Amino acid sequence: MTTNVQVLLANRPTGWVQESDFNIVETPVPEPRPGELLVRNHWLSLDPYMRGRMSAGKSYAASTEIGDVMPGGTVGEVIASHHPRFKVGQFVVGSLGWQQYATSSGEGLVVIDPKAVPLQAYLGAVGMPGGTAWIGLYEHCKPIAGETVVVSAASGAVGGVVGQLAKMQGCRTVGIAGGPAKCAYVVDELGFDACVDYKAGRLYEDLKAAVPNGIDCYFENVGGETMDTVFRLLNAFSRVALCGLIADYNTTEAYGVKMIRSLLVNRVNLRGFIVFDRPDLYQRAIPQLAQLVASGRIRYRETIAEGLHAAPRAFIGLLKGENFGKQLVKLS
Repeated sequence: MTTNVQVLLANRPTGWVQESDFNIVETPVPEPRPGELLVRNHWLSLDPYMRGRMSAGKSYAASTEIGDVMPGGTVGEVIASHHPRFKVGQFVVGSLGWQQYATSSGEGLVVIDPKAVPLQAYLGAVGMPGGTAWIGLYEHCKPIAGETVVVSAASGAVGGVVGQLAKMQGCRTVGIAGGPAKCAYVVDELGFDACVDYKAGRLYEDLKAAVPNGIDCYFENVGGETMDTVFRLLNAFSRVALCGLIADYNTTEAYGVKMIRSLLVNRVNLRGFIVFDRPDLYQRAIPQLAQLVASGRIRYRETIAEGLHAAPRAFIGLLKGENFGKQLVKLS
């Protein structure tokens, strides 16, 4: 192949992302220089954090510049190498962005076993989302058997793993998800004790009924009204792992939290975290998650878009909650 396909950031969105905020281009496949390797990406991960990279505001990572390739996790095959640590034919996981081919110095790339678990699982339950779930739950929520754990976006790539790990800890696990189909999946396939459909319009009443002993640990992926509602039901000395705030990512004015008093009254430990702040824990998490996925103890679902041209639409759908489970783009 001599042609590469790339998705570039064309505009900084105001409010909801539009397909016109991306520019899809064809460029020559790059040649690896001495000390570099060339990767053909097979899978691209789409994740909510990418919305923040499209904006110019302060965040935990640098904004993507207009005209640059959109950032994103990838799994691909080494097809040329001038690097001593990487050989042609190996598969690697890293962050090579929304493009079919990419050169790399090798920094941040990890060789993976394509036979241990499906390739795309290294972008989901055995990758950044799974590592996020593991670190947030064990390091920040620290659940104890018998406690109640609530997880928002429970059918998603992160939330689904959180709930399954919490069940393994002997906790009552309650999910919050959008729609009867997602809630049925959370309970019937992932093994949560209950799931509340926030789209039903009875979030507080239904959640209160699902947590008769209150909430000891909350894994937050959503923010907004969902977070405010959960705050009303927190127990004394509960823990909140603040992972994401997707409800605010496309708003022009952030949601005003009303129940902040609950954090004081209940002496809540709320911790915002980013998965790669603790690479030591990430390196511990991934082998454990791989074993759990390979044995079938952790289950997951995927929504797959075909080809890079479908990536912008799939990403917008992710932000609107249209995906089911992990959102991926199949490139090969």
